[in-house]
Amino acid sequence: MIQAHQLTKFYGPKAAIQDVSFEVERGEVVGFLGPNAAGKTTTMRILTGFMPPSSGSAQVAGFDCLTDSLQVRQRVGYMPETVPLYPEMRVYDYLDFFGKVRGLDDRDKRVAHVMDVCGIADVAQRLTGQLSKGYRQRVGLAQAILHEPEVLILDEPTVGLDPKQVVQVRDLIKDLAGRSTIILSTHILPEVSQICQRVLIINEGRIVAEDTPANLTRRLQQSEQVLLRVRQPSDELAAKLRAVPDVLAVTPREAGAYEIQCALDTDRRADLAAVVVQGGWDLLELRPVDLTLEDIFLQLTTREEVHA
Repeated sequence: MIQAHQLTKFYGPKAAIQDVSFEVERGEVVGFLGPNAAGKTTTMRILTGFMPPSSGSAQVAGFDCLTDSLQVRQRVGYMPETVPLYPEMRVYDYLDFFGKVRGLDDRDKRVAHVMDVCGIADVAQRLTGQLSKGYRQRVGLAQAILHEPEVLILDEPTVGLDPKQVVQVRDLIKDLAGRSTIILSTHILPEVSQICQRVLIINEGRIVAEDTPANLTRRLQQSEQVLLRVRQPSDELAAKLRAVPDVLAVTPREAGAYEIQCALDTDRRADLAAVVVQGGWDLLELRPVDLTLEDIFLQLTTREEVHA
């Protein structure tokens, strides 16, 4: 559905992105992550036909984003980070206007539907310039999905929303998955874990990782990590835990917890539990600990910055 091939974009002498290549399958939800100024927005603007690349190519639904820009725009819904509203227009009129621009025959029905699913029916007659940040975001999302696009590109869609609204937008995106191909840019990393099937991480204008969160964890995790918590922590316990085969390190944490690193592809939880029980230290918790998406993101972007 989306193919990007060696996309490069220069602003003057500075390259915002360089040789960016990836594919997104039909119905897939992909998280697009990166630090500020990493190249996310530039890439999304090229995919939506908003700007041309300096070199490389991109296709959406089989149409070239440069030579078939109008065809691409008909099939894409785009919500930029800063929603471009007309402040003098009322919410309903704003959405109705975009329905006319897109040539929707059933625009009254579509406008009513998107206002309902985005939770903005109660402000239909408010001027968009008088809306809070949260409502502006939801109006922008309503505009993006108004024409039931094949591809939906969302740049920070939950910025400015309260927790209840964030959950509603996440549920909406999940509901759209399968019907629309979605690229979601966000700084809220747990959001990606909950919504996205795959992750693209960009740093310094280049793609540094592309995989599922689970596969990225397996690739980057250098040891098996276990969290162990007891009622009576002691130096003696720490020493005995370090003596268990395949244990690489034991780091005491707060509230009687120990972070234990073991060799990859080993499971020493039964041995660790036996040490605690036999010593009478009262085992309260014992569980494996995987890398979080935050860990993966920081590890990859920090590594690239050090390398640069």
